[in-house]
Amino acid sequence: MHARRLLIGVVPLVLVATACGGNDASTTTSESGKKLDKVTLTLNWYPYGEHAPFYYGRQQKIFEKHGIDLNIQAGQGSQKTVQATAAGQTDFGWADTPALLAGVDQGVQVKSLGVFLQTTPASVQSFDAEGISSPADLKGKTIAGTAGDALSKTFPIFLKKNSLGESDVRIQNTDPAGKIAAVISGKTDGLLGYASDQGPTMQDKAGKQVSYLRFSENGLNFYSNGLLAGQKILASRSELAGRMVKAVSESWAAAAKAPGPAVAAMDGASEQLPPKTVLAEQFATTLTLLHTPSTEGKAPGVNNEADWQQTIDVFAEAGMVSKPKAVAEYWDEKTALKG
Repeated sequence: MHARRLLIGVVPLVLVATACGGNDASTTTSESGKKLDKVTLTLNWYPYGEHAPFYYGRQQKIFEKHGIDLNIQAGQGSQKTVQATAAGQTDFGWADTPALLAGVDQGVQVKSLGVFLQTTPASVQSFDAEGISSPADLKGKTIAGTAGDALSKTFPIFLKKNSLGESDVRIQNTDPAGKIAAVISGKTDGLLGYASDQGPTMQDKAGKQVSYLRFSENGLNFYSNGLLAGQKILASRSELAGRMVKAVSESWAAAAKAPGPAVAAMDGASEQLPPKTVLAEQFATTLTLLHTPSTEGKAPGVNNEADWQQTIDVFAEAGMVSKPKAVAEYWDEKTALKG
């Protein structure tokens, strides 16, 4: 499912309501009489466990504390969220960094305000019975992947770093929605996916334990999901962007301390919401992705220029960024959290 959020190509923009602005329609008043800015955040996909901090932060009035009346909207893929954010069709977006890099490469006017999932959840996922516990175990296996997405583009780099060739593993090109079914039916030995997404769903549906061969634990790491804003809002409402970054960071910190209540705050978020047990496992895995060694112990969303550069280098090698730019072209350090 997550792979659909990363497909790179020309995609129509998502049409969502614009909430930001300076007129009366863009503000509301809290129960305590505080004036709040109406703000729309568009996710990378329909709500799943990773998104619990946004709902928890809203429930716990963390966004209200920062003068924000938050409206959370489902997305239709990271690339669409990137484009809609740049076009001002949503105030802020939550999307995968590879989609942001590819968008900027194509001239899309958007920047990251901070990556929160700094360790990639990219992984080969399979049932325990397949015995895939190290990269060497992939030799001769058939893995479901989706042509053109970030996972398929970076998998050859993962193989190379682990002394394997692309011919050692057969990739079966599979529609993103069909990857889990391909593994459950035995058509493939595993799938390329995200440890915080498909695995818990596949385990729940099949009733079998799922193993994860994570890229990050085998020589390849890069940034994943984070908060973004269009250049227009950064130029005209940078103060609001700064408040939003702080509210999101505080919401993630609070949710990490109360994962059960955070997941419970998602009740009713979407008709497509996964079962609570899946949500809980998705969020538990997500919490393992918040830092790299250089940001360990710092607030969620504090980034490091060297980590950004590493991510840019990976996707330049993968062919998803044709003209790599300076870190400052992708990340708005002025607005971002300081470590």
